[in-house]
Amino acid sequence: MNWLLGKISLLKNYDCFLTIVVFILAGIGLISIYSVDLSRGENLTYFPTQIIALSIGISVYFLSGSVHQTFYQYAARFFYISAFFLLIAVLIWGVNIRGTTGWFQFAGFSFQPVEYAKVALIVFLAWWIERHGRQFDKWQFVFTSGLSAVILAGLVMLQPDLGSAVVLFSIWFLLLFLTGTKKRYLAGLISLLFLTSVMSWFFLLQDYQKDRLRIFLNPDLDPLGAGYNVSQSIIAIGAGNFFGRGLGFGSQSQLHFLPEAQTDFIFSVLAEELGFVGVIIVLILYFLLIWRLVAIAKKSNDDFGSYLAIGIACLFFIQIFFNIGGALGILPVTGITLPYLSYGGSSLIINFFLLGIAQSVFRSANK
Repeated sequence: MNWLLGKISLLKNYDCFLTIVVFILAGIGLISIYSVDLSRGENLTYFPTQIIALSIGISVYFLSGSVHQTFYQYAARFFYISAFFLLIAVLIWGVNIRGTTGWFQFAGFSFQPVEYAKVALIVFLAWWIERHGRQFDKWQFVFTSGLSAVILAGLVMLQPDLGSAVVLFSIWFLLLFLTGTKKRYLAGLISLLFLTSVMSWFFLLQDYQKDRLRIFLNPDLDPLGAGYNVSQSIIAIGAGNFFGRGLGFGSQSQLHFLPEAQTDFIFSVLAEELGFVGVIIVLILYFLLIWRLVAIAKKSNDDFGSYLAIGIACLFFIQIFFNIGGALGILPVTGITLPYLSYGGSSLIINFFLLGIAQSVFRSANK
């Protein structure tokens, strides 16, 4: 009885609004994945695995939230170093899936180290920002913080996983912008990014990655090949109208016209089957999620907690922006998952881990 009362008392210190929002999002994700699974026959493929990942994720959420914020502060360098070695290890012993060597597989389950690297980079940058004591106008801060992001992003590019590398770089750039770094530094970084992009086109990008960019600029170049996914995604979104066709009745996803419906294009499934109303509900939930993270950042008692929470908010914004933008055809398809909706155990568990860390910041600020 005392144990139960202790757990209830612990939960009272959590941001309940944030918990409710994320659980609703995860529930919508399960429903969408179940709908995709219905088209695969009597034996469900994705849904049972996602249920297991959700169960683990919820446990990780409450466990990571119960840890005091100072733990993440002291462990920041360990997070970064372990992510560095995991990204090296996956290049040597990882499994190649669709041309990317980015997964460890064991006992029927897979783990994608780059998801952990996102957490590690956010924690490390929050620690690094606090360590510099608001001396963000110095070029040394820009260089050293940028180097930490470039190292991890570079290892991810070797897999190659362009989408995740862009996410890692974007986390750093947004945090740099939010710290109030001098505009001339930001302008220089944008110029360097443009130059790097041009060089990458000739020496770094794989053919399929170049195809994604070409098709993004002109889908008619290959409407039945590389441009097929985006075309079918746009059709699915438009077919949903206001109220949608109903769960399990989306023709694009149920008849397999929409490839990777459970991951890259889960938003398209949602739009077709739940319509404009369903899309608006999901977007409102995402807005509330990011709003609460920003509120936690403002309420934090120190720079580390503030930038930790705002870094998590930046990551979610980046992933939402790129995934939905790719589904709508206004951005290249990068393979970035939609938080809490897309199929993927590593992504789901890590997203819960991130919000657990945010809850740790919230609880520390309320003590």
